[in-house]
Amino acid sequence: MKAPPPQPGRKRCLVAYATRVRQHLWSVELPLDASIAEALAAARAACEAEARDSIPWDSAPVGIFGERRARTDGCTEGDRIELYRSLRRDPREGRRERVQRQRRGGGR
Repeated sequence: MKAPPPQPGRKRCLVAYATRVRQHLWSVELPLDASIAEALAAARAACEAEARDSIPWDSAPVGIFGERRARTDGCTEGDRIELYRSLRRDPREGRRERVQRQRRGGGR
């Protein structure tokens, strides 16, 4: 079901945060001149209490559609603002290790 368009003079953005288990998504409506920080504050206010405390709202790197941004940067209608979490290990290193195991005949 598609959400109604934002009110005149406002924009709608999606704020996303993913863990290994769950993806959290919040649709927020903001003033046209709102920044990424303001979108995060709106999503934080809208989220359930248990998620509010477990998400690194103030410390996680942020971006729009996979591109790192500053919290002071603006966002536009339809942007997907993402909070990034640190990875447990570098994915490139994991691929290198898998290739080495396969070359040695160890399979997966």
